[in-house]
Amino acid sequence: MSPRFPVATGKDVARIAQKVGFVFDRQKGSHAIYYRKKDGARIVVPMHAHKTIKRRTLSGIIDDMGLTIDEFRQLM
Repeated sequence: MSPRFPVATGKDVARIAQKVGFVFDRQKGSHAIYYRKKDGARIVVPMHAHKTIKRRTLSGIIDDMGLTIDEFRQLM
């Protein structure tokens, strides 16, 4: 268990979301909406070119995906 919080871009998060069963639903502005049919979970990923997602925002997205920070880090 590493104490470092992961740093990720929107593209990184989108790739991991697809690995855990989310599919792209639609995009509104610079936010991509992903949906997982098996449990109805939905996440919104900010897709700002080459910018990392803020720590608190990323933490919320990871939680919405149903992952721990370590699981997320392993999928990167």
